[in-house]
Amino acid sequence: MTISDYQVITSLQNNQIKLLEKLNSKKSRQESKKFIVENLAIIFDALKAGYDFEALFITEDFANKHQSELQYLQSNSKSKNFYLIDDKLNKHYSNLDTPSGITAIYSIKPKELNKTSVVYLNGISDPGNLGTIMRSALAFNFVNLVLDKHCVDVYNSKVISAAKDAIFKLNIIEDRAGKWLQDNKLPVYAASAHDGVNLAEFKPLKAFCLVLGSESHGINPEILEIAKKSLKIEISEKIESLNVAAAAAILFYELRNK
Repeated sequence: MTISDYQVITSLQNNQIKLLEKLNSKKSRQESKKFIVENLAIIFDALKAGYDFEALFITEDFANKHQSELQYLQSNSKSKNFYLIDDKLNKHYSNLDTPSGITAIYSIKPKELNKTSVVYLNGISDPGNLGTIMRSALAFNFVNLVLDKHCVDVYNSKVISAAKDAIFKLNIIEDRAGKWLQDNKLPVYAASAHDGVNLAEFKPLKAFCLVLGSESHGINPEILEIAKKSLKIEISEKIESLNVAAAAAILFYELRNK
């Protein structure tokens, strides 16, 4: 396939462009079970790992600048939906201040947690923090994530920008009903900024559920009641607390290596 084989879209009223615009909405993503990625590196790495897109949209300028990467996408994707758009259309639906010139649509595929440890996220509302936590979780092989209803949408463009290809490689489920922890059989450890067992001295069980809460509100008191242990990271008295994403990385590292 060459760029001349792409379907050309020129109208803002085109159904594909309308879909791309709708997918900026959480409600539309949930209803359609689709999301978009506007980053070449994420799209490229996802395909290398076996996560294919449903449709790909590029501008002519992008095609001219990224010929080898585009050839890889064309040769290795099973999708037949390749579209050529102009800069005006790209700017119309893009979430980026400076549109990248490439957009891929993916299906949201249901996943199940495997039988290893789980990270439960309570009220992580900052997209950058959530994305960074996801990358760190993947780095230390915590592949099971449960998000409660108070977390930012995992398919938010800013989350994906921070999470990179971790969005595809983690087992992610949503606990919209708020019942997952009650039904969970794993011991629950709650991360705490001030109280609890010193992380450096703690020895976890082989499989467990680690709960992380937001910086501003901490972990919900009802969840703390469920927790078997609260864990704290010893830090300098010169600072009140760590950013939740930084704390998560330390917790993942320490708990995985024990």
